[in-house]
Amino acid sequence: MNAVAKPQTAENVIEVRNLVNRFGTQTVHEHLDLDVRRGEILGVVGGSGTGKSVLLRSIVGLQRPTSGQVHVFGKDLLSLSPDQRSLLERRFGVLFQNGALFSSLNVVENVAMPLIEHAGLSRPDAQQLGSVKLALAGLPAGTETKTPAELSGGMVKRAALARALALDPEILFLDEPTAGLDPISAAAFDQLILTLRDALGLTVFLVTHDLDTLYTICDRVAVLSQKKVLVVGPLDQVAEYPDPWVQAYFHGPRGRAAEEAHERDAKSVFNASP
Repeated sequence: MNAVAKPQTAENVIEVRNLVNRFGTQTVHEHLDLDVRRGEILGVVGGSGTGKSVLLRSIVGLQRPTSGQVHVFGKDLLSLSPDQRSLLERRFGVLFQNGALFSSLNVVENVAMPLIEHAGLSRPDAQQLGSVKLALAGLPAGTETKTPAELSGGMVKRAALARALALDPEILFLDEPTAGLDPISAAAFDQLILTLRDALGLTVFLVTHDLDTLYTICDRVAVLSQKKVLVVGPLDQVAEYPDPWVQAYFHGPRGRAAEEAHERDAKSVFNASP
């Protein structure tokens, strides 16, 4: 069931203006603008090479853009001192592609790391809180002492999500969180993100190719194309945008299947209502 769209007057927690990213002679973004509203789940889609992950990294401070402005919580990220930026970035949680867990650490040690490094907790306290975050991410007891190599793909994603939640962030950045998961695991992960957003009041910036994810949990969708945000809005409006890639993506076989599955789910919820 789709999340409820946020009102147009919702506060922007991220504002990107005139963003340019160049790598040598290659221009990935040219005068890109994007707003992210407090409490929403924004899905970011686009073809290969459109710079979805580069945009995410520019917003979280891992990629310094060639030019432009990135304001987060009203602060210009690019003009902050290192100490000021570090404080701001503690309000972010990031789940990278493939989880990016430390292979030499067990699961709870991975989650405890930011609590030790950034919150100054002792190792025992950090690991105790890390166990709570693992439970919040839906991992069963006994997972704490396993290494990443011993986990399934879905469990790796949940462990990485627990680490992203370690410092109680206000904005959660997810880079292809359901990539490589089977449909059941992907659907369960989507529902977990929706539950966490509602329970913790998170804002979620979600890079994905997964049409089921877009239909199930995203309040708005932004399409990257032609080096900018081509269109952004509720999915039903974006899907009608007269662009060849947009039409092929949302109205091709996979798009139609995702839309039909969403409509079936919506009808079943409606029919089950008293």
